[in-house]
Amino acid sequence: MKEIKAFIRPEKLIDVAKNLKREQFCCFTVFEGEGVGDFTDPDTEFPSLKFPFLHSKVVKIEIVCDKKYVEKIIEVIKTNAQTRNKGDGLIYVSNVENRIRIRE
Repeated sequence: MKEIKAFIRPEKLIDVAKNLKREQFCCFTVFEGEGVGDFTDPDTEFPSLKFPFLHSKVVKIEIVCDKKYVEKIIEVIKTNAQTRNKGDGLIYVSNVENRIRIRE
């Protein structure tokens, strides 16, 4: 199994989520956050009250899937999160050793 973590612009979340679901990838987790990195858009990003030294608003999507779906999920995320501007985001893929259901 693989875990895909995608850090994208918040305004692209609806497009990414809608298209992941359209492609039958229904189950994922979304986190809202702020990051420190090489890119901050001075026209749209301002320090928040919670974290005044952080500027970049981000959304993190996490999906755990079978290895055979990784390339398709990456394609859906890239296609729908891309603005072709600096700061569009990053995608990471990691191995998952085990999955354990809490209810069992």
